[in-house]
Amino acid sequence: MEIVLRTVEDEDLPVFFRQMTDPVSLRMAAFGPEDPTDRTAFEDRFKRIRTSLAVIRTVLADGRVAGSAAVYGEPGEREVTYWIDRAYWGRGVATAALRALLTEVPERPLYARAAADNAASLRVLAKCGFRESTRARDFANGRGEEIEEVVLVLDV
Repeated sequence: MEIVLRTVEDEDLPVFFRQMTDPVSLRMAAFGPEDPTDRTAFEDRFKRIRTSLAVIRTVLADGRVAGSAAVYGEPGEREVTYWIDRAYWGRGVATAALRALLTEVPERPLYARAAADNAASLRVLAKCGFRESTRARDFANGRGEEIEEVVLVLDV
């Protein structure tokens, strides 16, 4: 499967919205917007992201929109994030997309966060060189409760 990153296009947003409102994906990701079904808030958020210093890319798998990957935040505190359509889980798409993004954004350190029980995402981050730096408890909108999260760092 060929994985490519490209600039986000307006036509990608409805696909991202569908992906980011999938209940199984929301539960797995755990951390997300308070109301993931609020289309206006989603569009406003992406508008802000696309005009900020964030680097956001559409992930293509064999030419189809498979998700998104981004680096955002203040220098020295920037974080990576990615969202891959459930249809592509377990196929190496997230790992390939994150590796490509890390090549495009060489600044370090970079941080990442994942629910402590999200083994798949923790594996993706580890394969890309992230290591656990701390754990915390935080409210997870995708689960409606406080859960443990892992904070990871990539500093090389």
